[in-house]
Amino acid sequence: MAATIIGISSGLLIILLIGLLKQLDKKIIYGMALAGIGFLYVGFAWTNLQALVVNCAQAILFLFLAYYGIKKSLNFLAAGYFLHGCWDIAYHYFQDPGLIPPHYDLFCSSLDFTIAVYLLILNKRNLKMKAHN
Repeated sequence: MAATIIGISSGLLIILLIGLLKQLDKKIIYGMALAGIGFLYVGFAWTNLQALVVNCAQAILFLFLAYYGIKKSLNFLAAGYFLHGCWDIAYHYFQDPGLIPPHYDLFCSSLDFTIAVYLLILNKRNLKMKAHN
């Protein structure tokens, strides 16, 4: 439970800090973060060849999803964070859970889901602002 609370709190803190940086493009910031979090698992799994291959594939998938989200829509970034949260939860069902730190799945998935929800809300707000202009 503590890992989930820390993950949600961290997600909210990240959203707040990025929100304070008004001159920066939020799509790029969130996209770069999405691209990077996939590669964390590559670092965790470098000692197990099978897990390394699987984790490289997922990291590349999230890299391309982040790129597409930056170019097209925040909805793709939100989907990427949501899917990464699902990856966090499902990881130990098909890979060695001993490769990742304890409770990392709960921490990271709750952080990812928090950011995904925020990006959906942000995109909806942006669309409403465009419609009024």
